[in-house]
Amino acid sequence: MTSAAGSARHRSREVAVQVLFALDVHVAKGPAPPAAQEVFDDVAAHFEMPEAARAFAKELVTGVAQHRDALDALVREAARNWRLERMAVVDRNVLRLAAFELAFSDTPVEVVIDEAVQLAKRYGDDPSPGFVNGVLDGVARATRGAGR
Repeated sequence: MTSAAGSARHRSREVAVQVLFALDVHVAKGPAPPAAQEVFDDVAAHFEMPEAARAFAKELVTGVAQHRDALDALVREAARNWRLERMAVVDRNVLRLAAFELAFSDTPVEVVIDEAVQLAKRYGDDPSPGFVNGVLDGVARATRGAGR
């Protein structure tokens, strides 16, 4: 993968995490969350990205939404002693996104975890990168039979 392609996929993951975060926050606030497409369009409008990257971001958001219960179960199992509801919203959604890629794509484990850690560094708190790394190591073992 070229660095431009890698950068575009990273941008896609950034958009996906922001959309998932916004949807998660809206669901917690009340009974009438905005449509996922509306949130996606609002977030994606702030990013310059090729159409292929936009499509990949949408695929990630859709995949996480379709498999959310299974992804949450994977994260819960790997994050022993942590309830999903108690995790920081950013961490929870970075974990869901990465768990989706680990479970439903052939993206290399190292790439998925590195990308998630980078997102946690950018959008999370100080302990977020280490927490995300540790949990995803467990998710990788559960989904692919090996962690980093």
